[in-house]
Amino acid sequence: MLVRSWNLFHGNTHPATRRSHLREMVRLATADRPDVLCLQEVPVWALPRLERWSGMTARWAVTRRPLLPAQLAGAVTRLHNGFFRSALSGQANAILVAPPLQPVEYRSLRIDEARREPRVCHAVRLAELVVANLHATNDFANPAVAAAEIARAERFATELAGGLPAVLAGDFNLRAEHLHALAGWSARGPGIDHVLVRDLASSPLAVWPRERRVHNGVVLSDHAPVEVTIG
Repeated sequence: MLVRSWNLFHGNTHPATRRSHLREMVRLATADRPDVLCLQEVPVWALPRLERWSGMTARWAVTRRPLLPAQLAGAVTRLHNGFFRSALSGQANAILVAPPLQPVEYRSLRIDEARREPRVCHAVRLAELVVANLHATNDFANPAVAAAEIARAERFATELAGGLPAVLAGDFNLRAEHLHALAGWSARGPGIDHVLVRDLASSPLAVWPRERRVHNGVVLSDHAPVEVTIG
C-alpha cells in the first residue's frame, strides 16, 4: 500500500506566481494511483472538486474558514494566487483513499492551544488501518508548540486505531530529532514532512526529487511530496 503526503501550498508554485496550479498538483499526486493521499493547505473552494480531480474518496477538515463564500473567494484568489494565498479562501486538510478502500469512520480533533489559526488532526478508519493527517503550527523558534500538537494528534490516532495499525502523516513543522514522544512510529523524513507508521512493516520514507514536481517549467509547491510503502 502506497501512502503519500503533500503540502500543496494553496496551489502555488515555488517561487509563487499569479496562477493556481492546484488541479495539476492533485492530478500529479494521484497519477500513479496511490492508495492513500494526505494533503495540507488545500483552499476551501477546491474541496468539492478533489474527488473529481483524483478519482478517490475524499474526507476533509477545514482549518481556516474563507472570508467570502468559498467559490467567490476562490475566484478572487485566483486573480493572483501567489498574493492572496489563503487570506480570502481559507484552507483545509484532506485525506483521499483509492477504491476499493472505503472509510468506515471519520473523526477530527483540534490540536492547538486556542491559537489564532486553528490546527486540526483528522483521521479515517479503514477496514484494517487508521490514517491520520495533520498540519502543525509553524513556530520554529519554539518547537515545543508543534511538539505538543503532534503529541495530541498521536493520542487521537492511537485512540481511534484501537488495536489496528496506524499512519500519522502530514506537515509536522518539526524535524525528526524533535519527535521524541513518538516511540514506536517508523519512517520519519529528513525534513518537516513525515509519514509515520506503527505496527506495520514500511519502506524508508521517500522524498520526491525536485524534477518530479516540475510542471510546464515551474516547481509545484514549496514542499516535496513524501511517501512510504506499507504492509
